[in-house]
Amino acid sequence: MRVYLSILSILLLIFVSGCSSNVNGKEPDAEYVLRLGHLQTETHPYHKGALRFKELVEEKSNGRIRIDIFPSSQLGNGRDQIEGAQIGSIHFHIGSVAPVTNFAPKFNLLNLPYLFESREHAFRVLDGEIGNEIASDLENRGLINLGYMENGWRHMTNNKKPIKTSADAAKLKLRVQESPPYISFIKALGSTPVPVPFGELYTALEQKVVDGQENPLAQIYLNKFQEVQSYLTLTAHNYDAAVFLMSKTTYDTLPEELQKAVSEASEEAVDYERKVALEDEKKLLEDLKNTEIEIEENPDLDSFREAVKPVYEEFEETIGKELFDKIENLK
Repeated sequence: MRVYLSILSILLLIFVSGCSSNVNGKEPDAEYVLRLGHLQTETHPYHKGALRFKELVEEKSNGRIRIDIFPSSQLGNGRDQIEGAQIGSIHFHIGSVAPVTNFAPKFNLLNLPYLFESREHAFRVLDGEIGNEIASDLENRGLINLGYMENGWRHMTNNKKPIKTSADAAKLKLRVQESPPYISFIKALGSTPVPVPFGELYTALEQKVVDGQENPLAQIYLNKFQEVQSYLTLTAHNYDAAVFLMSKTTYDTLPEELQKAVSEASEEAVDYERKVALEDEKKLLEDLKNTEIEIEENPDLDSFREAVKPVYEEFEETIGKELFDKIENLK
């Protein structure tokens, strides 16, 4: 009898606990709690895109999926987060293309300087057959690219001298991402490339470990690089597409209806983030003009394009001239 009463008491306690949560108005826990990481601040377009994705996927899944967002490198650097996504300890990652080249070399194409002549040109490439082809190797590495968000046009800063032409960019120590095309780009300008993790970049600039760096305006302003750099040149040398990666292991565990919710939400979030990035870029340039950094808005871009031609020759064999021609035809 005591055993029977004990079991009855436990069942009653479970029932009361369940009723209690409903009385308190708490929603039941989501079936899937998924982690999304990126390296940037909470005011960066990545984070705004992540928040939009969270809102959309939680709505489309009727609360069965919950997205927890971890900005500012909380889950590690870019490579750490991508490796986490491979094994499913991190479920989504938004970030620069450069670290992805370690897992899918075709992404090196997107790191080449002056590949795109406009955002529209980039979108035609990324949202079509070529974008799919570039990402095709990811699934074999346990990753899915849900789409291409935007990091923006990359520009150069330094604390040594104004840069107007490619010749002015020589003899500097410039921080680069750990990506072969970026390293070759800086070498082609006659400078020394120095790979530095993004989370350590402000300190490296402040302590003059490097003379300068190259990044979109959002990273420059929101991470306060203008405090430790004297000159900004709008070289626009690379349209920095951002991958929106998902762990394939995680995707495959979701039922079909939730896979659909994730796919639809990610597509809408990509469009939203791109619009935000464009709006922010215009405002950020004005914000930077109100700081002490000296801005060269009209550098001799032809001199830069001429200087980096050897970079294309270096990567033509591994990437393939046919792919270059396809991109050229989409201008």
